[in-house]
Amino acid sequence: MSTATNDARQSLRAARGLGAVLDYAGASHRRACGLLIVFSLIAFLPGFFQIPPVDRDEARFAQATKQMLESGQYVDIRFQDEVRYKKPVGIYWLQAAAVKAGEAVGIPQARTTIWLYRLPSLFGAIGAVLLTYWTALAFVARRTALLAALMMASSVLLGVEARLAKTDAVLLLTCVAAMGALARIYLMSRRTPDLAVGWKLPAILWTALAAGVLIKGPLILMFVTLAALALSIADRSGRWIWSLRPLAGLAWLIVLVLPWFVAIIAKSGGSFLAQSVGEDMLAKVIGGQESHGAPPGYYFLLFWVTFWPGSVLAGLAAPRVWQARHEPGARFLLAWLLPSWAVFEAVITKLPHYVLPLYPAIAILIAGILEGGGLVTKRWLVRGTAGWFVFPAAIAIGVVVIFIIVGRDLGFVAWPFAAAAAIFGLFAWWLYEVDGPERSLLRGMVASVFIAITVYAVTFPSLPALFPSALIADEMRTSDCGEPQVAATGYYQEPSLVFLLGTGTRFTDATGAAIFLGQGPCRFALIDARSARSFVERANAIGLHYALSQRVDGYNISIGRPVVLNVFRSTEKP
Repeated sequence: MSTATNDARQSLRAARGLGAVLDYAGASHRRACGLLIVFSLIAFLPGFFQIPPVDRDEARFAQATKQMLESGQYVDIRFQDEVRYKKPVGIYWLQAAAVKAGEAVGIPQARTTIWLYRLPSLFGAIGAVLLTYWTALAFVARRTALLAALMMASSVLLGVEARLAKTDAVLLLTCVAAMGALARIYLMSRRTPDLAVGWKLPAILWTALAAGVLIKGPLILMFVTLAALALSIADRSGRWIWSLRPLAGLAWLIVLVLPWFVAIIAKSGGSFLAQSVGEDMLAKVIGGQESHGAPPGYYFLLFWVTFWPGSVLAGLAAPRVWQARHEPGARFLLAWLLPSWAVFEAVITKLPHYVLPLYPAIAILIAGILEGGGLVTKRWLVRGTAGWFVFPAAIAIGVVVIFIIVGRDLGFVAWPFAAAAAIFGLFAWWLYEVDGPERSLLRGMVASVFIAITVYAVTFPSLPALFPSALIADEMRTSDCGEPQVAATGYYQEPSLVFLLGTGTRFTDATGAAIFLGQGPCRFALIDARSARSFVERANAIGLHYALSQRVDGYNISIGRPVVLNVFRSTEKP
């Protein structure tokens, strides 16, 4: 019997086993939530503890939180001496609480332990998966809601955000909570117009809105407002909006968010509003901020990768979704998805995670069509299921290339996991018409887990050159200096240096680094290759005594190019 036949049979048994697990978990809400938590941990934890701080956004958020802890100032937000008013304070408070808890239980060097700062994102991602399940229950049966939530847990984009100490996973949690409450209120009003909604669902809605505003400003308000407006226009009636308790809800939102806004405006004057609204939000609308501009269609093209493996079924479900657009459930989900998606495509500044709060709507739509057996069977669309194999195969090839370029080896350690991902993806595609879309999707989810292991748990930790700041910090820790002082020059002036080496880390030019090095003992200068000659000339001119402590050959992933850093240390006169 051929090896391919054996692999096919093993994959078939695995898919049936996964289907049985889904049946078992779908028998009760407790089991469903248990499965979602376990699967989310399996999907999100690979690499969570091992990967050093990632430039630039994660390191900026973590450093600003660390400075809050150092200063005891929990209203003002700063990165070194610069104010950081682009985002509200919510995520910094959550990260600070996580680090404080780490210190309380005795975790060594908690303030430079990046995974502690990532805990709010991990919990936010798991919470968002659970809330996707809760939201989907308003539209589909329990088992189908479970499948929709698993699509979110296995999606590439949420897997990335769950591992980064920034706002987006927590924002997703608040958005799904708000939209889940809004969905229930809307659907109840459609089915029984005179039914009193009560206060529970509006309380969830407005509390989630307040939390979302404190995490990332008014963005969450856009999702809810555009959805409610689109539904009112489509239904030619907005009476159901009064069931949201808008007056009491708005008052409650203000009560929750106003104290911090008053405090930060009192602290900063007009700087907070100028930076958060003017420099951050409006600047993204009219231009490509920080070189992140892209034309319309960017998110549509990126969706097929960022929502993988669920995205493979999106094309097969789309025609049936459009046919069902007049049904209340499909209408709500499309109102959640389409208006905000159009806004994001129109805005000049584009980053992949901006559309993440819209993905639960897509997951529920796909799961609903899958539940009714409504996926189209047109041959040219079915061929798209090859995406279940193409993506893990591309990842496997990409991992080998990265190992060759950065690590100068073939990365054999990653091959078994990459091969497992490719095999599950292959049989998801190959047996699609034999086993059906659900089992193929489950195979794709298992492939997603193996991809996470390959990339986050094996490749990144095996290539320390991808994180030069961590290498430099290790060098500082092995020195005989209790509190070394560091200055950096050139194009490697990354926030991760400040987070790992200390808030006092300086960014300067070659002349400034030479002068800095001569001002006392236990000082180090990080000189990039382009600045080395200027540094040496200046150091010799001022009679500086120094020595080369280390040479770091790395790769700066934030700019996508290699870096060579010379670590010079001040020395005593011979």
